Amino acid sequence: MTEAPINVPAAINRVQAHDNGGIAVFIGTVRSSAAAEGHDGDDVIGLDYEAHQELADERLRAICAEAGERWDIRRAVVIHRIGACPLGEPTVVIACGAPHRKDALEACRWIIDSVKRSVPIFKREVYENGTAWVSPEGTTTYR
Repeated sequence: MTEAPINVPAAINRVQAHDNGGIAVFIGTVRSSAAAEGHDGDDVIGLDYEAHQELADERLRAICAEAGERWDIRRAVVIHRIGACPLGEPTVVIACGAPHRKDALEACRWIIDSVKRSVPIFKREVYENGTAWVSPEGTTTYR
């Protein structure tokens, strides 16, 4: 978890190793289209993320550990932004290093799906005319 912009190359460097033949990376960024329902074409101008940081950090570590049990990955990194994020900025970066690409790719996908489903990180879309908290499924939770 970080309030600072994510350094994507540094995250990738953290999973590089001589025994890794594949590195898979997922970068989630702020997009202009609204995920929340009922916004009549309102463009997103930014996102705000909040988290229960202690629980989120604990859950992120557990997800990475479980990924290491499911796939032959040697290293995994998850970095998620909290606070205000402008358009185009990375909000989550996941990098997995493994001897083979299949394990790196599968673990990376499973990790982002697990983060969205189970980590206490909360997203609010910001529009020119208001805001809406959004669930991982893209539904408005409240305005």
